[in-house]
Amino acid sequence: MDNQRILAFGGLALIIMLIYQQWQFDYNPEYRKQHQQQVNHQNPVSTQSPSTPHNAQDLPEVKQEKGQFAETAAASNAGIQSEQITVETDLLKLKIDTVGGTINYSELLQYPVSLEDKKDKVKLLNIDDTHFYIAQSGLRASKGDSLPNHYSHYQVKQKTYQLAQGQNELRVPLYWKNNQGIEVIKTYIFSRDSYQVKVEYEVKNNSGKAIQFASYEQLQKKPQGRKSKFLYTYSGGVIYDATDKYQKIKYEDFSDFQSKTVDAGWLALIQHYFVTAWVPNSQEKNTYYTKVINKNGNKRYLLGSISGTKVLSPNKAINIKAATLFVGPKEQHRLEKIEGLRLVVDYGILTIISDPLFWALNELYQILGNWGWAIIVLTLLIKLVFYKLSEASYRSMARMRKLQPKIEALKQRYGDDRQKMGMAQMELFKKEKVNPLGGCLPIFVQMPVFIGLYWMIMETVELRQAPWILWIQDLSIADPYFILPLIMGVTMIIQQRLNPAPVDPIQQKIMMILPIVFTFFFAFFPAGLVLYWVVNNILSISQQYYITRIVLAEK
Repeated sequence: MDNQRILAFGGLALIIMLIYQQWQFDYNPEYRKQHQQQVNHQNPVSTQSPSTPHNAQDLPEVKQEKGQFAETAAASNAGIQSEQITVETDLLKLKIDTVGGTINYSELLQYPVSLEDKKDKVKLLNIDDTHFYIAQSGLRASKGDSLPNHYSHYQVKQKTYQLAQGQNELRVPLYWKNNQGIEVIKTYIFSRDSYQVKVEYEVKNNSGKAIQFASYEQLQKKPQGRKSKFLYTYSGGVIYDATDKYQKIKYEDFSDFQSKTVDAGWLALIQHYFVTAWVPNSQEKNTYYTKVINKNGNKRYLLGSISGTKVLSPNKAINIKAATLFVGPKEQHRLEKIEGLRLVVDYGILTIISDPLFWALNELYQILGNWGWAIIVLTLLIKLVFYKLSEASYRSMARMRKLQPKIEALKQRYGDDRQKMGMAQMELFKKEKVNPLGGCLPIFVQMPVFIGLYWMIMETVELRQAPWILWIQDLSIADPYFILPLIMGVTMIIQQRLNPAPVDPIQQKIMMILPIVFTFFFAFFPAGLVLYWVVNNILSISQQYYITRIVLAEK
């Protein structure tokens, strides 16, 4: 096969792979994970059971030997005014509803939405119907008893909390009790320099009889559409456990997911750059579940976890470290503090390549203090690693270039007789000891590294709003003036001039179009990616020019 044909179609294949590879992996309609462990044969969340009020469809259920779980639903709180508790730390600003103790607002104080307005911060959780996204938690009681779930009303002593200078921990207690003599204190615990929020319960049973209950946590969201048609990153559910590790649950699969009981792990809803995750107590078994809620014609997707049933004797008290909520950016040094959570930085099937690339990039950043220069130096290091492979490729193309006059003579001799032309070419290659595929194999060997680097740069929140120089003030978005994509297009044209010209007119047209196609697509790619490609092309041109001069000078 002709060398130029492989290069041309290889380039087109690379573009397709960059844009659609992960999309194909996640959205293939035939794709379903067959290794889901089906411990329970009944989903713990039913559409609506006889004991569940019509306005409490999102309450979880749990298997137990006797009794039905009592409901403390919104209907029982008729006439009670919902109030908001505002909590602010050095990294987070949250709002907690006194009804249910639900976290219905989160603002990431270190992450502006845009560089133009740094006062407007990224908001993950929000009660607004358009961007509905909340973190719920509570207790479920059985045998006619009631404990506070996310419909119950809590009392609070103050409505504003702020982590003071020099203070490392902030506790926000919510109080609940019923007329049966049961008291609960639900406490949110915040820490300095952390996106983790711990949830603890203190339950006092003065009812004169034993009570059974379970703790639960769940995320409920109304997903938004994709923001970019050119760049795709996975948004949806994820669960993790020690046995099956990392498992995606797409929103369209929430209705089909079977409940799963595990010893330890976490559940999360992820999106580009950010994640919200519940990490249940790892000292007990927890059951993961999903549900689709149709509320006023709008679908909301629920992912939750419920613990095993606990028994509290009369006149006893218990302290429960129920779960930890992580709500924040996918900063890898923070994610590593929770087992497996670093996997939400989703590099796809090339994680084995992307992980070490990020490690190298991060180490370079620690030295250089600028992510743009770190990308440039990393590109140089990658080029050095593959220097010998590239050298072999460029030598092969240079030898092909020397043969161009002879190939052109064969074309004149055989005209349109492709069969004879092909046989004559192969004889020429054999005589001159030139392998027409020699220039392509090294390129295909390096391709997984290029794609791995692509996903690494795409998924790295540390590059978000990170400046390089001059007009590039955010490496995670497209070049606002398209300068880098245009430079990349020019470098591709220069590379083509260094390569042997294709004999086939169709191949010639494809090669002419390729720089335009690449420039168009890369105009929408993050500047960090285009910067890598530009530097790689410049280094390739320098290496190829040097090697071509040597080979052409050989007799």
